Amino acid sequence: MSAGSVLVVLRRGDVEVAQTSTNAKGEFAFRDVEPGSYGMTLRKSGLQVGRMEGVEVRAGKTVTLKEGLYLPVDEGSIAFIRGSVFSAAGRSFNGAKVELARVEADGSLRKLDSRVSNATGSFAFRLPPERARYRLTAKADGMEPATHDFEVEGAAIYRAALSLEPARK
Repeated sequence: MSAGSVLVVLRRGDVEVAQTSTNAKGEFAFRDVEPGSYGMTLRKSGLQVGRMEGVEVRAGKTVTLKEGLYLPVDEGSIAFIRGSVFSAAGRSFNGAKVELARVEADGSLRKLDSRVSNATGSFAFRLPPERARYRLTAKADGMEPATHDFEVEGAAIYRAALSLEPARK
């Protein structure tokens, strides 16, 4: 996720003093703030809320937050697609290329991402929780492609199983 557009609220105790948003580099500034000790709350959709306390502001000085602040993904606010690729015999298929595409309103496909299935045939994608139709396609040398269409209706875990059959001659 981008470092831009994180809402930064400057607080004294629980009282909001000012707010701004970060730029694309994650930088932000507050101007004309009285000297003293402040706390900050950082919010961005899809990320956990971050808090910093004890930020000391001195007259005429710029405060740099040297450590920065990492906001982990809020897994309750995104959609996950988790699945497995199997052979026709029902065994896990390692090394299959799994492509994710959004099915547009006109039926066209917009490729979004791809993964390679691991030793247990598993793969995973993260998506925004907005309602949309998606298509998974699994491909491997000597095998017919397998597809699975599904609807994302919000933040949840969506599961898919794709079975690869030997290519027809």
